[in-house]
Amino acid sequence: MSKRNQTLNLCRLALLVAMYVLLGSYMVIRHPAIEISFKSLPVVVGALLFGPVSGALVALLGEFLAQLLAWGLQANTILWVLPPVANGLVVGAFAARFWKSGNPLENRVVPCYGVALLGSIATSCVTTVSLWLDSLLYGYYTFALVFGAALIRIGKDFVVVAIVTTVAIPLTQLLRRTGVAALGEQNK
Repeated sequence: MSKRNQTLNLCRLALLVAMYVLLGSYMVIRHPAIEISFKSLPVVVGALLFGPVSGALVALLGEFLAQLLAWGLQANTILWVLPPVANGLVVGAFAARFWKSGNPLENRVVPCYGVALLGSIATSCVTTVSLWLDSLLYGYYTFALVFGAALIRIGKDFVVVAIVTTVAIPLTQLLRRTGVAALGEQNK
């Protein structure tokens, strides 16, 4: 990869990370058991365009910066960075498989929604484990909060995934058409 392409990729990922931080820090509704936001949009777009490594990097860096802005650096920061990384890895891995056929995932609407839902379920599972470990670390464990709220989180995720994927599909297609990301330019 040329130095120019490396710089372009770095800039693209930085823009997605900045979008993640804005959506994750300022456009969010927080409750102890659930969080409603659309911060997964840049993760899904990054994963669809550039693959699992880029999707995970957008999630990792974006969530880390959002955590620093909201809570500062704490013992549990790494716990809360992991769930969105799972989403980037899952969506990016499936997107990479579809690239090999020459027909990107965003051009296959039903599989794209299915993969986004699978990524969201992976995120919910990792969030539940993170919440459980966090509750043990800070002494606020209750079964209802940690595991009972998982059903609410998954239900909320169905709605969020529908909205995010509905926006991500045409956005990703537009970015490909305009040359922001060519097929085969992804980081595997």
